[in-house]
Parts: sequence; C-alpha cells; structure tokens
Amino acid sequence: MLNKLLLSTTLALSFYVHLQASEKIFVVERESQSLAVIEKNIPRSHMKHMHNMNHGVVKFDGKDGYVISRDGYVIKFDPEQEKILNEYKTSNSAIGFVIGKNYVAVANYDDKSVDILDRDLKPLKKFVTGSKNVGIKIYKDYLVFSQMDNDKITVLKDKNHGKGKPDFVVYKEFEDVGVMPFDAMIKDNNFITGFFQSPFFGVVDLDTMKYKKINILLGDRKPVLKVPHFGFWSISDGNVFIPAVGDNKVLVYTPDFKFVKNIETEGLPVFTSLSPDKKYLAVTFSGKKFPVIQIIDTKTLKIIKRFEFDGKVLHVRWSKEKPKLYISVNDTNKVAVINTKGWWLSHEIFTIKKPSGIFIYEGAE
Repeated sequence: MLNKLLLSTTLALSFYVHLQASEKIFVVERESQSLAVIEKNIPRSHMKHMHNMNHGVVKFDGKDGYVISRDGYVIKFDPEQEKILNEYKTSNSAIGFVIGKNYVAVANYDDKSVDILDRDLKPLKKFVTGSKNVGIKIYKDYLVFSQMDNDKITVLKDKNHGKGKPDFVVYKEFEDVGVMPFDAMIKDNNFITGFFQSPFFGVVDLDTMKYKKINILLGDRKPVLKVPHFGFWSISDGNVFIPAVGDNKVLVYTPDFKFVKNIETEGLPVFTSLSPDKKYLAVTFSGKKFPVIQIIDTKTLKIIKRFEFDGKVLHVRWSKEKPKLYISVNDTNKVAVINTKGWWLSHEIFTIKKPSGIFIYEGAE
C-alpha cells in the first residue's frame, strides 16, 4: 500500500513539474560580453564574462550549455544554475562548433585548425589544416567540415565509434569542390555546402562518400550565384525556403531543388525561420528594412503579416511551448514578443543590452 502511495505521489509530482516547466531564454548581448536570461517574460539575470559576444552562439545538449565566442573561447555552463563551469580558448577566432556524445569540436578561423575537446573542454586533438575552417557537422561517427581557403571538404572518423574517448583521424578529403566553401548543413545522409564564388552547391553522400555539384536555377533558368549561409535556410515538409542574396525575394524549391516560386519581399532577406509546426516562415531583412519582419504562410506561399520595430532586428526564435515569436531589437535594447495565434505584439522585454542571438533551453529529461 505504501509503495503504491509513493508511486502515485511521485507520478503526480512529476506531472506537476512537467506542467510547471517553462522555457528559459538566453539572449546574446553583443557588446557587454554577456548572456541575458529571460524566464516567464522577465529578464531575470545576466551571465557575465562570456568574452567577445559579437557573433556569440549558444547550444544545449541535455543539461549542458555551451557558448562559442568570437575571440575563440568555448565556454561550458550550467543553464539551470546559470554558472560557468569551464572554458578553453581554441584560437583567436572561432566560427562554429558541434556537440557530440563524448566531445565538442570547434572550427577555427585564426589559427586554421579544428579542435577536438572532451565534454568538459579538455583538449584531445588539434587538426591543423592551413585554412579557415567552416560548416562543421556531425554524421554518425564522422565529423565533416569545409576548408574555405583550400576549396576542400574533410571527413574525420572516430576510430572508437563513439565509445570512450574519441580518436578522430582523417578518413577522406574531397579536393576542388568549389571556390570558397562557407556554410553547410546535414540533410539525411547528405553534407551540403555552399560557396561564396561558385554558381552551385556541393553535396557529399556520407554513406557512399561520393561528391556532386548541383546548380540552383531560378524560374528563368538563371543560376543563383551565391549560396553562402545555409543557417538562414528553412526546410518544411514540402519546400525549401532560401533568402536570395542581393534581391528582394525568398526563393522556394522542392526538396530535390526543382524551382517552385519567388516570393517578393519588402527588403533584402537575411534570415528565414520556420515555425515549429512548419506553417509559417518569419523573414528578417538588411539595409533600410532592418526593423521589419514579414510572415509567410508556407501553404499559400503568401505574405500574411508585417511587423516594424524601433530598431534593427538581428534574430528571431519561435517558441516550441507557446504561440510566441521572440524578436531581438538591437538598437532599443529589448526583446519583442509576438502572439502567433492572433498575430499581434504581445509585450516587450526591456533591459536586454544590444541583443542579437536568441536561444531557448528546454531542460532535459
């Protein structure tokens, strides 16, 4: 009887905690070497001493949080206690990182290398490439990245297959893939990389280790001449949405890159962000339209809403928990919150210093 009562109480408490759980939002404060922490629409604290946050990126894995700073620091922190646990400087300029089950890998610009660290940021191995390294991704036991200066894609393989301490070695390299590879993404078993100076993008099939080049053509059969930032793409169940480089359009393709439509936008699109239910796309802009975002219906491919703020919009993030879209408004030191059920400005969260990237910690089971 007592065991049943204890079990019932435990389940009830677990259910209550689940109901009470809410997203914790970490916002990069570009100029103050800090992260603002927002809970229940209140700016609760600021994590300081995060180094140069000009292009700071935050990632979570389980209950671990990691930050990469512009000046080459990787910082491990506890997102629940909001405490820095460790830090390690890989270079004078780092551009990207990934979190594996038993490692953290960092792609460096300045000292032209890729660093493998353990999850507590102890250095394990450094691969010197002689190039700025970009687009770092994980697939199974592989670590894949591009060498921007050498027009090369490198595949590392963990000889220990994810068990114990990782032991990465160079497994395969693809030469002359295109001019100045930059960003990349993993889609299924394909490593897809874009280039600054080639009219195509490259695909490595990581199961067969074969490479091919794919042209992206507009409706009038003209090639898209630059495909640098895959982080700004959005992929729904039926379409791929790409912000055009230097044109007032969002380009729409099928998943196998057959042209569908150009969606005319108000300004030069920078970032496309897909809602969790994949029904809507938020688009941000550069130049004169920096303060504007537009919302696209992904079924009709039409713009349905427009919002304009009193400063530059640098990032947006959809809540997975609630009908909310968070917007960092850099010039006026705030995060604006849009209710995505009725499409109205719900409220604004102030005292966020020069906000840019918005990252949501959802806790861990």
